Amino acid sequence: MSDRDVLAAWLQLMLTDGVGTVTARELLSRFGLPSDILSAGFSALQKCVPEKIALALAGKPDAPMQLQIDKTLAWAAEPGNHVITLADANYPQALLSIADPPPLLYAKGRTELLSRPGVAIVGSRNATAQGMQNAERFAQTLSNAGLCVISGLALGIDAAAHAGACSASHEHGSTIAITGTGLDLVYPAKHRALAHRIAEHGCLLSEYPIGTAAIAANFPRRNRLISGMSLGVLVVEAALQSGSLITARSALEQGREVFAIPGSIHSPLAKGCHQLIRQGAKLVESAQDILEELQLHALTPAVQQAVTTSTRSTPDAAVKVQRPSTGVPAAVDEHARQVMQAAGHDPTSVDQLAERTGLAASEIQATLLLLELDGSVERMSDGRYQKLTS
Repeated sequence: MSDRDVLAAWLQLMLTDGVGTVTARELLSRFGLPSDILSAGFSALQKCVPEKIALALAGKPDAPMQLQIDKTLAWAAEPGNHVITLADANYPQALLSIADPPPLLYAKGRTELLSRPGVAIVGSRNATAQGMQNAERFAQTLSNAGLCVISGLALGIDAAAHAGACSASHEHGSTIAITGTGLDLVYPAKHRALAHRIAEHGCLLSEYPIGTAAIAANFPRRNRLISGMSLGVLVVEAALQSGSLITARSALEQGREVFAIPGSIHSPLAKGCHQLIRQGAKLVESAQDILEELQLHALTPAVQQAVTTSTRSTPDAAVKVQRPSTGVPAAVDEHARQVMQAAGHDPTSVDQLAERTGLAASEIQATLLLLELDGSVERMSDGRYQKLTS
């Protein structure tokens, strides 16, 4: 059989209604390759699958399925596009250890990254500016250390993590975006430019067939691949009902490490991280904490060298990830200095700042506007302000 025929058989197997990852693995275990399954005949197939599935597998693809097969084969023939089967040598080894590895993966970009040790960075879609900054800087440091940064291309923390990894050095920078749609689509649409950047410098990955639209149920399921591809999962910001906690639970079930960045006790986006820490997740304050917890012997020799070089040449780089430079910006006046000093680490209101500084509310508001424009504070949705610099 030609490579095209082999792939067409895989596609027919996985596009057959009723055949999911579990049924596919059972059939592959019993009969061998998809071509063997399709030629086994109805009588043999109905002994291990329902009659409807056996009939579908024993027959030729119907018109809609054949159209989907042809469309996928054409997509795979384009430069940079790949359909990876469970039998391929470049199938991600990390996924072979999870409970339900997908028999087919669709990839766009640098498929060699699928074998590189990685760390997942996930978090809230409605992240704060500080959370976005943390995600980007953690991702950049971990990527510079030789690890592939893995996330889900969602709004907020995911996007910041991908951007941070893409901004790492050309030699080590890498990221994998695992999507909940077909790879011929970009969701959310506003991340089209980011997706193109990842396809060029990293890799887009999905288990969903070409043309699969954004269906809510697909995203929690793809989270098991984000954790499964990783040595560990870092949760940057998460509410108690965040989908990031699904990824963290998958990581625990798969025997991966879980890391969480703590936040203010008053922030809803810190509650998910605090819950994970109470349940045994590793509290981290810097990217170095993650590198130390994973231990160099868990990485490939090439990545060991990269991590060793990175941490030796910039010993305080990881600490700077979570602790931006101190000091009040030169452009702000004495009122700004007082407000920054009084703000503390928790979100504060104008009235609280006025009480702590003795300044009038109007002076506080004018000062906060300058500090917000300067990037030193962030106005939260409830009207309080969060200090972003030390």
